[in-house]
Amino acid sequence: MGLSAAALVLGCALASRFAHAADATVGADVFKSECAECHSPKEGRNKKGPSLFGIVGRKAASLPDYKYSDALRGRTDWVWTPEKLHGYLSQPAKQTNPGTKMKYDGLTDAKDLDDLISYLGTLH
Repeated sequence: MGLSAAALVLGCALASRFAHAADATVGADVFKSECAECHSPKEGRNKKGPSLFGIVGRKAASLPDYKYSDALRGRTDWVWTPEKLHGYLSQPAKQTNPGTKMKYDGLTDAKDLDDLISYLGTLH
């Protein structure tokens, strides 16, 4: 297998990491049980945490009407891609962003994470 064919196979494997039967409908239930106490899926409606409307593809700490932690405001290079969300939501404070205001230990079930991120991708 040539280098470009190997790169294509690897790229497809990585791209399918989050697409392997992720279910946005199930993700809505995960959101309700894990996120809704602190976050709203509605545009412009912040709670303890910022609105997650349009989160996928948005720059971190970019909503003008929410006071983010210094730790997250310092992440000017972060864009909330599915991969970034997966890492962050699995361990928000421990490894990915020490100093965050988010008081959540993380969602460790990979299927739930994939479903949740699929749901978040529908919020636009």
